[in-house]
Amino acid sequence: MSLVHSNVVLQALSTFTGATVKYLTEETKDDNKLNIFNFLPTTFVTKQALDETDSLRCFCDELFVDIDKFLDPKFDFDYTDLKDDSICKRGNEPYTRPCGWKRIAIKVLDKYPDGNAWLGTDGWRSYSVDGEWPVSYHGTGMNSAKAIIESHYIPGPGQVYGRGIYSTYDIKEATRYTRNVTCEETGKIYDVLLQNRINPKMRKVCARQEYWLIEIPAGTPPDKEREIVEMSIRPYGILFKEV
Repeated sequence: MSLVHSNVVLQALSTFTGATVKYLTEETKDDNKLNIFNFLPTTFVTKQALDETDSLRCFCDELFVDIDKFLDPKFDFDYTDLKDDSICKRGNEPYTRPCGWKRIAIKVLDKYPDGNAWLGTDGWRSYSVDGEWPVSYHGTGMNSAKAIIESHYIPGPGQVYGRGIYSTYDIKEATRYTRNVTCEETGKIYDVLLQNRINPKMRKVCARQEYWLIEIPAGTPPDKEREIVEMSIRPYGILFKEV
């Protein structure tokens, strides 16, 4: 984890989940362990965006993470000094490399029952490959951004807003919704984003086409909600940019 200090990663995970994330200890209860599967529903919807009884997100004051099992440093990448205006595609959709950012990779290989095709192939490329999903970026401010919901999504019957997960392929747009964290060791301040793959069969394109919605209708049973999240959007990198 040489690109950023470990405490910055913990702070970023805390920002995304809304809980205080700490290192795993032997005393940690199973319900409070953070892993890739409970990270998904915990991250993408804030309590402020939902009813108090909504089950899409489990609200814990503290979560504990085994960093070695959660992160995958061999796929970290430093885009800080990269200048790249090439036209790229992922999942046959526009892809903008996160120039100016540092990516800390989340361990996702072989974690999902449908294999790894959704990630595409490793290596530097500008083209799409069969079976891969498009890339999207998510800032925590998107969770309760009514401006997105009201302006960019036409709700169905009985829905005031489009309930679900918003993200965008435009990293500049996502940057409008970042939160920042401060490194305890250096005092440096970083904006943070999630880099995801999004299932093209599950997403809806909003009125402003750079926004994508994974719709999760109100009243969906909790197990089904988690199934929708898992099969629809998968974070594979945490992005940091010094401000």
